[in-house]
Amino acid sequence: MARKSILVVDDEKNQREILETILSSEGYDVTTASSGEAAMKFVESRRFDLVLTDLKMAGMSGLDLLKELTNFDKSIIVILLTAHGSVDSAVDALRLGAFDYLQKPYDQAKLLETVSRALNKLSALDTEIISVSPEMDKVKKLILKIAKSNSTVLIRGESGTGKELIARSIHLNSLRSNQVFQAVNCAAINENLLESELFGHEKGSFTGAVSEKKGLFEIADGGTLFLDEIGELDIALQAKLLRALQEREIRRVGGVKDIPVDVRVLAATNRDLLKMTEEKRFREDLYYRLNVLSIEIPPLRERNSDIPVLTDYFLKKHTRGTDREIKLSPEAKKIIENYHYPGNVRQLESAIERAILLCENDVITPDDLPPEMTAGDRSAAAAAGNEQFILPPEGVNFEDVERSLIMQAMERTDHNITKAAKLLGLTFRTLQYRLEKFGIKKDEDA
Repeated sequence: MARKSILVVDDEKNQREILETILSSEGYDVTTASSGEAAMKFVESRRFDLVLTDLKMAGMSGLDLLKELTNFDKSIIVILLTAHGSVDSAVDALRLGAFDYLQKPYDQAKLLETVSRALNKLSALDTEIISVSPEMDKVKKLILKIAKSNSTVLIRGESGTGKELIARSIHLNSLRSNQVFQAVNCAAINENLLESELFGHEKGSFTGAVSEKKGLFEIADGGTLFLDEIGELDIALQAKLLRALQEREIRRVGGVKDIPVDVRVLAATNRDLLKMTEEKRFREDLYYRLNVLSIEIPPLRERNSDIPVLTDYFLKKHTRGTDREIKLSPEAKKIIENYHYPGNVRQLESAIERAILLCENDVITPDDLPPEMTAGDRSAAAAAGNEQFILPPEGVNFEDVERSLIMQAMERTDHNITKAAKLLGLTFRTLQYRLEKFGIKKDEDA
C-alpha cells in the first residue's frame, strides 16, 4: 500500500523539520514548503493526501493558501496550525473548508490523531460526486437538505450508481461528520455471521467466539452506519435491526443486557423493497422505518451529460502520479459517450482503467475498449451504411446491440418515437414495446 503523502507548509525552518520528523516516523511521505507560493507549486505538480500549514506566514498566509488550495482542488484536506491569539482566524478557516486546526504549542499525540482522523476521510473526499447533469444536481440539493437530520435514509439505485458515495456525502455534510462512518455490505457476509458483525457478541456465545467483540452499531456510536444491499437481510435479522432502530439500543449475540447506541442509519438497495414487502420477503414496518427519507440515484444512461466529465475524471484518477497524459481518439470518444452502461459509473470507470492499460502512444482507440462497448457501435455503423453486420470473433450480446441502436435512434430524433421507428424500420407500436422492454425513457411523441 502506498504511503500517505503530506505537505508541510511553514516559513520557520525549525518548525518544518520538527513536523517532518514527527510525521515521517509514523510512516508518512512528507514534503516541506517554506511558503504558500512554494506549496502551490508542489500541489500543481503532484498529488498530496493532506496539507498541514501554519496560519501566520510571511507573504501568503495560511488562510490565503487554504483559499488557493480550495480553488485548485476542493477535495484537498487542510489542517491549520495556529497561535492562541489567532483562533478566530482558524474558526474562519473551518468555515472555508479546513478540516481542523491545532493550537500551538501542539501536543504530538493530538497532532497525529488529527492527521489520522483526516486521512480516514480521504477515500470519501477522493470519490466526491462528479456531475454536471440536472438529474444529479437534484440529488446533491437533496443531500444537503437531509444531511443535518438524524433520520434514517433509504438510498435506491442500480448497481454501480454510487450509493455508498452518496451515503458518505450525507455523512460528511451532517452534524456527525467528525465522528466515525462505518459501512457494511449485507450481501457480502454470511448470514450466520452478519448478526455478530452488526451487534457484536459475548465471549463463548458461539464456536469461535474466544473473546467479546463490539459490533458495528457500537463502533459507529455517535456517527453513521451505512447498510448496503439491505434487501439481502433475512427476516429474523430484519426484526433485530428494526428493534435497534426503534429502541436505539442493541444486544450482543449471547448477551443479556441492552446497550444504548446513538447511530444514524443509512441504507441502500438495488431491489424493489416495496414489492418485497408485498411478497412477505421484507418487513413492512422495517421498510417504513428505513424509508423516512429517500434518495433515488438515476442510472448513468439517464444522465448522459455526466459521461464526458466522469471520463475525464477517471482518466486523471488512473494516471495520477505518472507522466502519462491519455487522450481519446474521436471514435473512442463517440463510443464512450453513446454507450448505455448497464453497470453504470462503476462500469465506465472499469472501462477507462482497462483502456489506459491497453492503449498505445497514450491514445485510447475503440480496440482498447471492452468488447461489449464496441459491438453496438459496429452494428450501428453497418446499419448506417446499409451494410451486412459482421459478427466479431468474440461474439455479441444481441440485446445490448438492439438496445444501443434504439438509444442512438432516439437521441438522433430528440426522442420522437415516430421518427426513431422510421430510422430503425420498425412500427410505432413495436418501438414502444422495445422501449418499455429495455426501460428506456421516452418523451411524449409530438
